[in-house]
Amino acid sequence: MITLALAGKPNCGKSTFFKAATMANAEIANYPFTTINPNFGVAYVRTTCPCRGLDLTCGHCVDGVRFVAVNLIDVAGLVPDAHKGKGLGNQFLDNLRQADAILHVVDASGGTDSEGNPVGAGNHDPAEDIKFLGFEMTMWVYGILEKHWSRLSRQASVKSFSIHQGIAEVFTGLGITPEEVRDAELLLKLDLVHAQMEELVPFCAEMVKISKPMLVVGNKIDETPEALREKLAVQKVSFVSAASELALRNAAAVNIVKYLPGDKAFKVADGVTLSAPQKAGLVKIAEVMKKNNGTGVQDTINRAVFELLDRIVVYPVEDENKFCNKQGDVLPDAFLMKRGSTPHDLAFQVHTDIGKGFLYAIDARTKMRIKENHLLKDGDIIKIVSAAK
Repeated sequence: MITLALAGKPNCGKSTFFKAATMANAEIANYPFTTINPNFGVAYVRTTCPCRGLDLTCGHCVDGVRFVAVNLIDVAGLVPDAHKGKGLGNQFLDNLRQADAILHVVDASGGTDSEGNPVGAGNHDPAEDIKFLGFEMTMWVYGILEKHWSRLSRQASVKSFSIHQGIAEVFTGLGITPEEVRDAELLLKLDLVHAQMEELVPFCAEMVKISKPMLVVGNKIDETPEALREKLAVQKVSFVSAASELALRNAAAVNIVKYLPGDKAFKVADGVTLSAPQKAGLVKIAEVMKKNNGTGVQDTINRAVFELLDRIVVYPVEDENKFCNKQGDVLPDAFLMKRGSTPHDLAFQVHTDIGKGFLYAIDARTKMRIKENHLLKDGDIIKIVSAAK
């Protein structure tokens, strides 16, 4: 399953975002390092379920909206010089190893300084926070490479040794391949075999970009001065109000409002009488949503998965005529696959044995057999035929 990590300085609203996205318990407080141990939860991407277009009822969507699970980690707040051990330092950085992508949450309101201390809206430039996470991660990766560089340099003098393979092995936990190491070397016009240690900082920055793609999330948009908003918009920041999303999900859970994550507006449920504070709170949230086309939380998760990681949703079935499994369950599974995946890749995703025994696949919509190397499309419904049972 895809794993997204929430990263950023303390007190920027990461834990509020996490709780809103997962509805899991996470401590939220107005002081640095509220989160010391990482919180783990399940969030969801939102997509259109194919069942409505097929005139079916699947039982796995809500009014034609399908939610597909992804892992979400909320790690401890990061402060400048974390790679040197400041704050919670490398503990934070190590927690990012398992993430496929990073949601870098910044306080778009400019109401907290670089270490997360409250300073009042507009008194800190969030653009500075955007730069520092990339730098800290680069220096963390650089520190890993530095520990092994003297050994790699010695081994590089042997003709049979591949410097690209050697560096990839050092970065095993980051999932970097020898080909990606070679691509970065060419891009930066480096000669890794003869490189000096200080030349490797931009190389490590490239390794971070490859292994941990990042989306900047501007939180507290409901408190953000317009000048800061315009400045951040240029950097294609994903604007959110995590507090508004959390309030809506809590209200929906007790049937005060009708709201699905990712909806652009909400409705007060029929027969509900609101108290004056409830009414005032919902009016404010409605204004935030109107200005921002929603709270932004669900859109951010979708952007990370569908744009940053370039995933598509594919539905495997066992009966291509009824679009169901052996038990008659319609469209029971939805898999997030890399764009460019094939039916054979899908078979392995379903089960290793099914992948090993793969024979062919059928497009359930057309009932046509498709080739092993056919490129899957978003929303495809596929029957895998395998020698494995």
